[in-house]
Amino acid sequence: MTESTPESAASFRSDVTVELVKHTAADSDVLWAARVSTAGEQSLEELQKDPERSKGLINFLMRDRHGSPFEHNSMTFFVSAPIFVFREFMRHRVGWSYNEESGRYRELQPVFYVPGQDRKLIQQGRPGKYEFVEGGPEHHRVVDEQMQAAYTRAYEAYQEMLAAGVAREVARAVLPVGLFSSMYATCNARSLMHFLGLRTQHEQAKVPSFPQREIEMVAEKMEAEWARLMPLTYAAFNANGRVAP
Repeated sequence: MTESTPESAASFRSDVTVELVKHTAADSDVLWAARVSTAGEQSLEELQKDPERSKGLINFLMRDRHGSPFEHNSMTFFVSAPIFVFREFMRHRVGWSYNEESGRYRELQPVFYVPGQDRKLIQQGRPGKYEFVEGGPEHHRVVDEQMQAAYTRAYEAYQEMLAAGVAREVARAVLPVGLFSSMYATCNARSLMHFLGLRTQHEQAKVPSFPQREIEMVAEKMEAEWARLMPLTYAAFNANGRVAP
């Protein structure tokens, strides 16, 4: 959902976007990397073969956690999401590279995150043992009103400082983490599997995970793209409990 307000005013979104902008990723990448240990230079013949014939090898590598063959590929995503999602992303450092929109070098646009009607708003239980449940109409009303009011005032303050000649890198300090940002994120299949194991909930997962819904929304879109590129690897990941090798 995207809700627009008059020109130059804030706009509010409840979605995130993920675009696969480039890749060198296929199931055959796993196979030639794995077969070099026994076939040497002849392992390159895997590039000309149907990877379906070797799906058992991919499953073996995943099951027994031989992880390095899953690193010889690359996917670059363009992600648009709230800043607080990117702060969680930065905890994933091994096998990931990031470049994010800069608040020092460009004027940031007034696009802000407001949870949609399907976002569970109420946390019940104690830390480490809690769940989220649906909010009622009053909860959504107060969230919508207060977030939009706070965002609008923060961006007005930002604009006032810029108009007075204050540097962008100083003025941006008033902007909240609900502001939308954009970044390129590059990973390989192994690092993506680790990310998905932590940032999605899935019925086939051996180890439960409790991600914040907004980063899970991004993860689900990345997962869909990866599943299309490397279907055999993706199937083995799910069949073996969604644990990164």
